[in-house]
Amino acid sequence: MNWNQLISTKRLGQEDLHYQKKDDRTEFHRDYDRLIFSAPFRRLQNKTQVFPLPGSIFVHNRLTHSLEVASVGRSLGDDTARRLIERHPGLKDTHMSECGSIVSAACLAHDMGNPPFGHSGERAIASYFSEADGQRFRSLVTGDEWQDLTHYEGNANAFRLLTHQFLGRRPGGFVMTYSTLASIVKYPYPATMAGEKQKFGFFQSEIPVYEKIAQELGIARGADGRHARHPLVYLVEAADDICYEIMDIEDAHKLKILSTEETVALLLDYFEPERQEKIKQVLFHVDDVNEQVVYLRSCCIGALESACVRMFVENEESILAGTFQGTLVKNLEGRIGEAYRNCERLSYKRIYVNRDVLDIELAGHKVISTLIDVFTTAAMHPDEAYSKLLLRRVSTQYDVYASDAYTRLMAVLDYISGMTDVYALDVFRKINGESIPII
Repeated sequence: MNWNQLISTKRLGQEDLHYQKKDDRTEFHRDYDRLIFSAPFRRLQNKTQVFPLPGSIFVHNRLTHSLEVASVGRSLGDDTARRLIERHPGLKDTHMSECGSIVSAACLAHDMGNPPFGHSGERAIASYFSEADGQRFRSLVTGDEWQDLTHYEGNANAFRLLTHQFLGRRPGGFVMTYSTLASIVKYPYPATMAGEKQKFGFFQSEIPVYEKIAQELGIARGADGRHARHPLVYLVEAADDICYEIMDIEDAHKLKILSTEETVALLLDYFEPERQEKIKQVLFHVDDVNEQVVYLRSCCIGALESACVRMFVENEESILAGTFQGTLVKNLEGRIGEAYRNCERLSYKRIYVNRDVLDIELAGHKVISTLIDVFTTAAMHPDEAYSKLLLRRVSTQYDVYASDAYTRLMAVLDYISGMTDVYALDVFRKINGESIPII
């Protein structure tokens, strides 16, 4: 793969359209603005990140998380581009300098396909088809389509949301640049190639779209048929890894899941003794323990960002060849790598199994499973009286009356995955007769 081809301003759905720009924004800056003003992005403010929403103590939701990831992503992209231009002066007059804008836009979009209630929502959708009443639809779809349903993926749904032509919408979905779209696809293959990880980047319905993008950008394909990642995916992924791990630690401290002493020790461990002493000197002059953690958090994010930039630049050749294995963060060695893994281990041991986190997952699973059951049944039997009432709630952009079962089922999942936590709960209560509007 080569940078000149990988970074393209061509837009999906507007490949042959030539227009006069009305401002000085770059095409990738326009991607960022298009996302941040969109309704699906705004809805992230009421989607669970890890801890229940809302609460008396402010913690992260999907919106604040995505904004922070975009901020770190911009730094990663800018710093990496500067280092690569120094290494390859011929890239100076190309779009290489805009990597920060591409990565930050992709970071904004990376969670837009997640259903309500976080990963619990994903699991609820997948298990409904693989373990519950959804198995009755197995004979109505192809084997490949069934894999999409039984291994439902928020990553794949984000690509679908950005590229799919919903009813009444223009071709090309959000009409994003090819490079921004490719940069959000962490797993550039369909569910049928997912293997043991059960992660994939696009549904069967979006395979032609991704193939078109990959061909235009010269994204390599391996002997196993899978495409390599677009190189900037590694920076988007690193920004996400850095933010969710460090910010989950900060949120856990605010919620008193972790003590101040534990939190400070965890975050100080990212630094060599000499640097630790300098940080402690600053902390000595800060009385508020939350502000102490905020300062430590900023130091850790800065250190991880710099380390990931070095890792990317040092491995540029293997990344462009499509042979680099793992993530940038997971490949970090020495003190900083071990400190990150310590935080990761503690998160799985203490944070993600916290009772409040588990309770929201249990409740979310029940809500999502119920919504899928009633709306898929309605879509498959649209002439029944109750089905007609239910389907009137569904926006006309979703093709719930399509001629084939797969399109109908995916339309229902599009509708449900776009809900916020609060809206999903509201619909759940109403269809169960637990909430009746006051007349």
